[in-house]
Amino acid sequence: MKKQYKIIPENGIFNLEKHSRIQQIIFVSLLLVCLTGIITPPIALLLGILVANLSGHPWLHLNHKIIRVLLQVSVVGLGFGMNVTNALSSGKESFLLTVVTLFSTIFLGRLIGKWLKTDSKTSHLISCGTAICGGSAIAAITPVIKSDEKQTSVALGVIFILNSIALFLFPIIGHWLHLSQEDFGLWCALAIHDTSSVVGAANKYGAEALAIATTVKLARALWIIPVVLLTGFLFKNKTSGIKIPYFIGFFILAMMVNTYVAEVAIVSPYIVSVAKIGLTVTLFFIGSGLSSSVLLAVGIKPLIQGILLWGFIATLSLVAILFST
Repeated sequence: MKKQYKIIPENGIFNLEKHSRIQQIIFVSLLLVCLTGIITPPIALLLGILVANLSGHPWLHLNHKIIRVLLQVSVVGLGFGMNVTNALSSGKESFLLTVVTLFSTIFLGRLIGKWLKTDSKTSHLISCGTAICGGSAIAAITPVIKSDEKQTSVALGVIFILNSIALFLFPIIGHWLHLSQEDFGLWCALAIHDTSSVVGAANKYGAEALAIATTVKLARALWIIPVVLLTGFLFKNKTSGIKIPYFIGFFILAMMVNTYVAEVAIVSPYIVSVAKIGLTVTLFFIGSGLSSSVLLAVGIKPLIQGILLWGFIATLSLVAILFST
């Protein structure tokens, strides 16, 4: 009996440790491939999804924090490749379109949520995530409406699924419609939810599209503040402790340094290259969190709401851009 007692647990522990070690080796190997810069952001996202559903993510509990930090650092790095004058010009041109698409999307989201009988808090999180900046907006609004873990997870799941599709779909549509760099960059910023996928899709399209998309998207992210205040009014909650995306200030500072400090021009291209690799790695981590269990947990009604809202904002912004040129 003593010998049998030793063999069974040790065998189980050995198998568990072996499986965990294989998971880690596969994950780290693909992560190193992403760090080389030889693959594109969409391929990195696809590799992450494959890892999530075939071998598994060995450090899934750290995923959200890693994504947030990596994305913010990468976006600030991209600022060293941009010009303040061009950024201000893009911001002015997109201001009215930003306001119209933002508030019409939130309003329509509430109507669709009631029509589908989606949970009101989940519906509002999906609407705000679609209207502003995906996961960042959801993170800011969650404490205001006091949503539970399931409601927040479902909303994030919808946003990340559609973001993944957008990363592949938008460049194809852009080339098919022969959109200019400027038009595609603006369309990405207005119609794709999360900053990571906006930058990934625009980067694939071209350097000018990347500069415009990043600037307009981060300017759009500042609308989190009035939307949080509006949310507090709608849900009759006090809006204390608004989460402001402070990294946007560092992005602006990076742009100013790149524009007005001539010496920085020597190292700026290298900083931007590292930032693009950081973005690629970010998308790998996002993909590695999209396991089949996450997809199944979303549910059909929230996904339909997300798709309808996304179709609305993508179509409205594209038509407005095409008719304004």
